This record gives sequence, C-alpha cells and structure tokens, in this order.
Amino acid sequence: MIRRFINLQFKEFFRSATFGKGLALKAIMIFLALYFIVMFVAMGISLYPIMKKLFPDQDPFVMVNKYIFYWLLIDLMMRFFLQKLPVMHVKPFLTLPVKRGNVVNYVLGKSALSFFNFLPLFAAIPFGGVLIYKGYAVGLVLLWVLLIAIISFINNFINFVIESWSSEIELSFLPILIIVGSLFALDYFEIISFKNILYVSIQSSLDYPILIIVPRLILAAVYYINFKLLYNKLYLDVSLQSKTQEVKTMDMGWTRRFGEVAPFMQLDLKLIWRNKRTKSSVFILVIGLLYGLFFYPNPAYANMPWIFAFVGVFCTGVFLINFGQFIPAWDSSYYKLLMSQNIKYEKYLKSKFTLMVFSVVVMFILTIPYVYFGYKILLAHLAGAIYNIGVNSHVILYGGSFNRKKIDLSQRAAFNFQGTGAVQWIIGLPLMILPLMIFGVVYWLANFLIASLVLIVLGVIGIALHPRLIKGITKSYQNSKYKMIEAFSQD
Repeated sequence: MIRRFINLQFKEFFRSATFGKGLALKAIMIFLALYFIVMFVAMGISLYPIMKKLFPDQDPFVMVNKYIFYWLLIDLMMRFFLQKLPVMHVKPFLTLPVKRGNVVNYVLGKSALSFFNFLPLFAAIPFGGVLIYKGYAVGLVLLWVLLIAIISFINNFINFVIESWSSEIELSFLPILIIVGSLFALDYFEIISFKNILYVSIQSSLDYPILIIVPRLILAAVYYINFKLLYNKLYLDVSLQSKTQEVKTMDMGWTRRFGEVAPFMQLDLKLIWRNKRTKSSVFILVIGLLYGLFFYPNPAYANMPWIFAFVGVFCTGVFLINFGQFIPAWDSSYYKLLMSQNIKYEKYLKSKFTLMVFSVVVMFILTIPYVYFGYKILLAHLAGAIYNIGVNSHVILYGGSFNRKKIDLSQRAAFNFQGTGAVQWIIGLPLMILPLMIFGVVYWLANFLIASLVLIVLGVIGIALHPRLIKGITKSYQNSKYKMIEAFSQD
C-alpha cells in the first residue's frame, strides 16, 4: 500500500498542469538546500574551535550540549513558519477499501523525510568527526549524534501538533510565539532552567546509554498524538461541516466614486476581509509602516542614503507586492465562473490596478511622519510611491498572467506559502532589486536628488502609458485564459 501511495504521488507531480513551474521552483529550493547544507557543514567543523575560543576553560562538547535548548527553540520556530505537513489528496481514498491508518502513517512517514529533520545532522556529524579527532570516544560521539537525530524528529512532530492547534486561531502565529517566548523567558530569568534540564538529560543518556529509551518513548508519544489528530479528521463529512458565525456587513458606498470598476473593487475588499489568507495582506500593512524604523534611526545607514529607495518602495508598496503577486490566484476557486460571465477582462484588471494604486497612496500618506528623520526620506518615499504606481503595478499585473498556482482562501494566514510558484520568485527582481539598482547607480553618478527624480520620471512615464500598458496586459491574460482555468480547476 505504501508503494502504491508513492506511485500515485509521482503521477500527481508529473501530470500536474503546473509541472514546468513546479520544476523551476524545485530547482530554486534545491539550490537553497545545498546552500544551507554547506553552511551547516562549515558550522559543524568550526563549532569546536569557536567554543574553545569563547570558553577557554570549558569543555567545548559540554558547552554545545548546554546550548542545545536554544537551538531547539529556533528550530521549532523555523519549522512552524517554513515546514508544512506533506500534502496528500486523501478524499478519493475515503470511498475506497483503504485503511485510514495506512493513509495517516504514510503522511506522517513522509514528514519524517523532511529536509528540516536531516539539516541538523549536517552540523552534528562534522562536529562529531572533530570530537573523534580530538580524542573523544567513538561510541560516545555516535550516541550523541543519534540523540540529536531523535530530538530533531521530536521537534518535527511537536511542530505539527502546534500547527493543528493554531490553525483554528485567526492569528495562527501567536501560539508559537507565546510558546517559544515563554520557554525562553522562563529559562532566561532562571525561573525554570530548561537549558540545564535538557543538558542533564543529554549527559545522563551519554553516561547511561540505556536511558536512550526515554527520548525514543517521547518520539513515539508525539507520533501517536499526531496520528490520532489526523485519524480523527480523516472523514468525508469533516470537510462538509460548516461553522455558524455572525454575518458582518460593510458599507462599500465610498467605492462608487471609482466608476465602472467599483463592483469589482467591492468584491475584492469583501474577499480580503472575509478570508484568513487575504487578511494577511491587511495585517502586513503594519509591518510596512514600521519597516523604516529598522533603518532610519540606525546610524549605520546614515551614510547609505541609497538604501532609502528600497525602504520607500517597500513601505509604500507593501500591499501592492503582497496582494498583487497572487493576482488572479485570489479568485482561483471561482475563476471558471468568473470567466463565464459577460464582463470585460480589462475592467477586471483595472479594478485590481485601482485597488493597488489606492493602497500606495494611503501608505505614502501614513509614512509621511518619517520626515522626522530628514527630508530625504520623504523624497525617497514619494519617489518609491510614484514608481510603484507607474511601474511596479504594471509589472505585477503582467506577471499575474503567468500565474498557475491555486490558492485556498480558507487556509491559515500567517506564513502560508501555498500558491507560491516560480512567478513569485522571478517577479521579485524587477519589483525590488531593479529600482534599488537604478537609484544606486544614479546616486553614485550624480546625487540623491537626481536619483529620486529618475524614479519619479520612470513612474510618471508608466502612468502616462497606462492605457496602452493595460491593453497589452489584458491581451496577455486573454491568451492565458484557458491555461489558467485548467490549472485552477485542479485539486
């Protein structure tokens, strides 16, 4: 049965309409994986001399064990934000004579093969090699590496328990922040020294190898908890259950001033406010507003004014970038119905454009108080806003015509990478890197004022050419219409 599941997963991957784009994304992920492998191997080799230098009177091996607790917290948080339970479309199996336990065991077993579970070993094994070279017992080192592997797998399944719990909460990232923050605070203020508890546990297991049974029992326990959570949800009628909630109405009368695109804007605003995933586009506005505080008060950037262009583009275009890069995937669940209606494609795209431009204007107004740090910052934000309206808005709309990734709006909002494909990675270059390069080169050749004027001129040119650009973008969407319908129709 497991072999059949693997065979079906391969067929699903290779027969998908997004196969080509999936390969491009996989290539990028492989490159990042190789990069982190090299970094962890280098860290493992250099860990012994680093600890020896930082703690010359202490045993480096002991000091590493004392700080494993902090690695666990960082690893747990990174897993929550980046690692997801392997997707397997199980609904077709629920009507077949396939044991639910087999399906759940396959999904959990597949999660055990996650890159995150093996990444710590790329540091632990080289570090173990250095320890053996320094005269530590081979058996001791091998037992320690085994402990690290077991702890990594425990973290893997604890992460899925936390995800299952937090998926029902609106701000789903709050539980992990509370858990990790509380553990760190309790240890830091020496209320409960988790660092020493874990160190003593590891040291005891190394001194008495029979105690290795304890972490293995913990691993079995968290696996069983995950098994029960998934097993209890593996029913056809679970997805049919609906939640009863109070209907909230919003006054959208103010959108009528936008003319013929007003109905589409109303639909977009309702979609943003009523779904978990799209709400993140609103919450991220706060990050955009506060983003400048990481740079402007910092004296290190006082002599790097060219970085202001990057901050200006991001602060004023944070909604444009976050929301726009998934156009038209936001409408993927009913895209076929939308395309069957008697509506003009150009009006549909103009409504998206108008919403993004409106967000840029609002964000620029809200970031005006940054002038407190100098008039150059206000000028950079103005240049970034005009560049976003004239250039980035058209770039991101055009990139959407190549979008083939479906989005489930009911999924959790925070750090959800569903719908992210090669298009989102590639489009990031002209959105952020290009204006920074243009500004930096002109600033180096001339000065800050001229560099800002260049971005403003480019934005004004884009605004002037908007009618022609939107017609060209509309044609690109029309040419891709049926490909997107086919891709969005796939489960």
